[in-house]
Amino acid sequence: MYLNLGKTTEKEILKAHIYLYCAERLKQPIMTYTKGMLRDDALAGKVIVITGGGTGLGRAMGEYFLELGAKLAICGRREEVLAKASEEMVAAKGGEVFYKTCDVRKYDEVEAFRDAVLEKYSRVDVLLNNAAGNFISPTERLSPGAFDAVIDIVLKGTKNCTLAFAKDWISKEQRDKVVLSITTTYANTGSAFVVPSAMAKAGVSAMTRSLAVEWARYGIRFNAIAPGPFPTEGAWSRLMPGDIPDMLKVENQIPLKRAGDLQELANLAAYLVSDFAPYMNGEIVTIDGGEWLLGAGELNFLQAVPDEMWDWIGEATRKGK
Repeated sequence: MYLNLGKTTEKEILKAHIYLYCAERLKQPIMTYTKGMLRDDALAGKVIVITGGGTGLGRAMGEYFLELGAKLAICGRREEVLAKASEEMVAAKGGEVFYKTCDVRKYDEVEAFRDAVLEKYSRVDVLLNNAAGNFISPTERLSPGAFDAVIDIVLKGTKNCTLAFAKDWISKEQRDKVVLSITTTYANTGSAFVVPSAMAKAGVSAMTRSLAVEWARYGIRFNAIAPGPFPTEGAWSRLMPGDIPDMLKVENQIPLKRAGDLQELANLAAYLVSDFAPYMNGEIVTIDGGEWLLGAGELNFLQAVPDEMWDWIGEATRKGK
């Protein structure tokens, strides 16, 4: 844009500045909730452990951590899933992803995983407790074993990983560490039809708040994220099998009328484990589009499901379809 400043009015000069500013802004990437929020080096050099990191929410968060410069260590019970995930994550995002099979319900396996990560990377900066299990069912239909299947992964597994990694930090006097756990909105309110999960996640929330106070003196921050619906292939197919999401119109339970985008969750998680959030401690951050405010108990609407349909739901849940 050419200006003859000798004959240009102040108004024209102002318009020219606005034009140049807008032209420069158009060169910048458009910011949206489906894009990464932090600068590229926000997690540079950090070693982040993600339980259940080969699928679903764990993988989505891990991929964004890689974009931000972190090194990952992921675990799960199926080696083929971990191997495939680590290969695809590195191919897509670059960086390093170490994996090892580990059943978080077994403390000796958690310790073995921790030791393998330390041998690989020499240190761990962040533990992300993400491994979980859940399914919908009337509580009277559940066996004690069905309760244990959820509680042992969610609560016992979170306890095992937190103790194994945090006690190692404390014994070595390592500070500036973070434990981030994935809980749920109904951990506070309770919810029908997911009672084992509600019980276990409530325990995770209590652990988060308790240790945020007790272990702050060791330089360890504890926070948690309580997500609303973030559809993923694995967990979502067990929690909402078949055509249930369409039949029950889950989005109508959310004031924003949509489910969450995985990048939104990853953005929040990245911020909470980064050095941009050193004063965040003991918080359970809800990200659910306002769902829990609309009606306490995320799955309470399943009261509308007739008894005869629960047989079909149970079969569909076991098949994960």
